[in-house]
Amino acid sequence: MIDNIIEIKDLVKIYNLSEEVSVQALKGINISFKRGEFVAIMGSSGSGKSTFMNVLGFLDTPTSGLYMLDGIDGSSLNNDQKAEIRNRKIGFVFQGFNLLSRTSALENVELPMFYRGGFSQRDLTAKAKSLLDLVGLSGRYHHHPNNLSGGEQQRVAIARSLVNDPAIILADEPTGNLDSRNTEEIMKLFTRLNRETGISIVMVTHESDVAEFSDRKVLFKDGEIIDDSPVRRKKIVKISKRKM
Repeated sequence: MIDNIIEIKDLVKIYNLSEEVSVQALKGINISFKRGEFVAIMGSSGSGKSTFMNVLGFLDTPTSGLYMLDGIDGSSLNNDQKAEIRNRKIGFVFQGFNLLSRTSALENVELPMFYRGGFSQRDLTAKAKSLLDLVGLSGRYHHHPNNLSGGEQQRVAIARSLVNDPAIILADEPTGNLDSRNTEEIMKLFTRLNRETGISIVMVTHESDVAEFSDRKVLFKDGEIIDDSPVRRKKIVKISKRKM
């Protein structure tokens, strides 16, 4: 098994806005992430962090450079193959939860396995229940999103991200819609999943106290990495954040 879950070399992304105007969002990025690492990506608006995460998730294609995920060269894949990799290799967690409102927590978690195919309904239900148990929602299987708190909705989204046993979780501002208490609980959950299951996590956040839960902080500015440093994890990290 390869040691690095992600390998990136000389990654460039240029957006051509018109014949005369182009924007270089990523300027020759070189970085690797170890298997089982928990990495926080930070930077101001326009720094390139969102473009970087879109490339990691096969949601955007780099202009040039190498991107390898779990030993797979992304540059050699067509759109259908990228969609397959997204479904099998990547678990996504978003700021807005992205749950289906008319669907129960259990059915939301089952969905990626359903699309993947090859599973009986019994298998789908058993796996979804086990993951909802894992994230602390054993009594919420049949609740719809509007009957769940923001923190509970994000727990459902995290369970859903794990259902296909991905190589990595990509989390985009996963606590952005949560108050301080729920933010801390969700980050403790990410930390526990990372430590106990070994799942690799790459998370975008603009909050420095949230980034303190990670192993490593990578700071973007103007399409470049200007800092890449380890985090000394604390046993308890207190979140100082306005209630939203």
